[in-house]
Amino acid sequence: MADREIPEAIDRTVDPVVEAYKRDVDRTLLRENLKLTPEQRVIKFEQFMRGFNELRGAARRKPATSDADGDT
Repeated sequence: MADREIPEAIDRTVDPVVEAYKRDVDRTLLRENLKLTPEQRVIKFEQFMRGFNELRGAARRKPATSDADGDT
């Protein structure tokens, strides 16, 4: 054990940019996702993308509506 090198101290300074982003991260969602297996995460992502593409397709098919002034 005496021949082991002691690692240098880790810089634990707070990065203000990281701290600003952390406020907007839902850690409960991250934890729930990490409970899934990699295969389950892929399946969940594929389901999300299918729904997303359906919404995008519906938005493209929606006819343009005009307001009272005749503008679209």
